[in-house]
Amino acid sequence: MISVLILTRNEERDLPAALASISWSDDIHVFDSHSTDNTIAIAQAAGAHTHQRIFDDYATHRNAALTTISFKHPWVFLLDADERPTPALSAELQQQALAAPAEINGFRLRRRDFLFGTWLKHAQISPFYIRLIRPERARYTRAINEVIEVEGRIADLTHPLDHHPFSKGIAHWIARHNQYSTMEAELIHRQQGLQNPSLTTALTSKDFHERRLHQKAIFYRLPGRPVIKWLYMMFLRRAILDGSAGLAYATLQSLYEYLIVLKTKELKRDRA
Repeated sequence: MISVLILTRNEERDLPAALASISWSDDIHVFDSHSTDNTIAIAQAAGAHTHQRIFDDYATHRNAALTTISFKHPWVFLLDADERPTPALSAELQQQALAAPAEINGFRLRRRDFLFGTWLKHAQISPFYIRLIRPERARYTRAINEVIEVEGRIADLTHPLDHHPFSKGIAHWIARHNQYSTMEAELIHRQQGLQNPSLTTALTSKDFHERRLHQKAIFYRLPGRPVIKWLYMMFLRRAILDGSAGLAYATLQSLYEYLIVLKTKELKRDRA
């Protein structure tokens, strides 16, 4: 069997379906940031173990969950409340965890983001995520848009994880990314990102997460980032093929990038 970890903060709308999608696990843990809605009650009614901790940043919070919870099983599936493993993925998770050799400490899967009921097949920038881990071999870095680092080999799963980032509406997505943009601007201003990114690594690294880390560090040095991001998503990644959903998503992502640019400039001006 596999343990499951879900991090929450006011997730009463999405949590019931998330819990139903992993009902095959007998060890579900909800790690909550002191929700003010019915999140805890819903989790407990479903038989999940509940834990609470004051949120500080994403990497520290996730690491706290991995190190303080006593999981029943050696493998942990990391799930967000707005994500749903398909039945095929649920079966594959259990099969692979049971058969995994000792040198494999993590499994990577493809996540499918949806908007207006449309899979953002082309518009989605980061489709690959490590979500099945041995917790003692994994840790998170970066306070926002955190990255998980796993010791040892990482294998790939074939079936997808479905993600519904707009399940609470466009306004909620914008409000959340307004918060994210503030945290990103703080990181950039404090120069806590990658200091010496490599273009070669950004283009050729076989490790997806290492490649993305260097790409992001280079991208933050470019002028006109919001426009570049929109053009990249629309025409290089071909978000235009995702129809109106692709256009909307590319525009929202460009707005998010613009907020980071403006807030970084504001920090530099205010703290000069």
